[in-house]
Amino acid sequence: MLAEEPIGVDAATANRDPASPPMPIHPTAVVDPDACIDPTASIGAYVVIDGPVSVAADCQIGPGATLLGHTSLGVGCRVHSRAVIGDTPQDYKFGGEVSYVRIGERCIIREGATVHRGTAPGSETVIGDACMLMTCSHVAHNCILGNGVTLVSGALLGGHVVVGDRAIISGNAAVHQFVRIGELALVGIVARVTQDVPPFCITDQEGTVVGENRVGMMRAGITRGERDELKAAYQAIHRKGLGRDAATAYLQATVRTPAGLRLLDFFTAYSKRGAGIGIARLRRAA
Repeated sequence: MLAEEPIGVDAATANRDPASPPMPIHPTAVVDPDACIDPTASIGAYVVIDGPVSVAADCQIGPGATLLGHTSLGVGCRVHSRAVIGDTPQDYKFGGEVSYVRIGERCIIREGATVHRGTAPGSETVIGDACMLMTCSHVAHNCILGNGVTLVSGALLGGHVVVGDRAIISGNAAVHQFVRIGELALVGIVARVTQDVPPFCITDQEGTVVGENRVGMMRAGITRGERDELKAAYQAIHRKGLGRDAATAYLQATVRTPAGLRLLDFFTAYSKRGAGIGIARLRRAA
């Protein structure tokens, strides 16, 4: 029986020594001539790169992944199978204008995750350094993620969501458009978040603050003095049910540490979600 000719593989590739280094761009990949691929990047089988995509050094693009439009990946990113980055936003107002996706260095984007580009002309969706987007998570148009952010499998971010450094959005949680998630916040599993989540806290499934993220703060190197100040702030704000203005006044009068001042900045910053913080008071133990 005659051997079948390899599909999409030329004779040189078919006869290549298995011990030799892998080819940087698999012969079955489809790469746009306008794309800029660093020579040290690895492009897997059946990858589609469509448009002026930029892939930096030491990136690995897994089999079947799709990169579209004006998308750029920083050094050392890992994009796994069937991830889609840079597709058009799910927004009726989008009219085909040029917009962007910017992904920092050392990010990991797992199977089936999606990242959409900005919706307004010239706007962008931005993901910082060392972020992990686990399986089937979604980052909508114009989101901004800080450094070290983790989206657990199935987490969904609506348009224009802002996520602070090292925050974690747990599995199958959904975050409403224009919501802000603060630094080192831990959003609970299957949570539905419709208002801003302050830094350094943990939420339940309703998006309600249930305590400080003590473990996360210690792991991140937040000092004992900062943690004590944040603990006092959360007890004052959430146990007493202070509104945004009263909470801001309290923080202005009391916080002095770098972490405390970042909490104050979060409260004083403008929010597009109306009441802004609007988080229910801290739950009391039964």
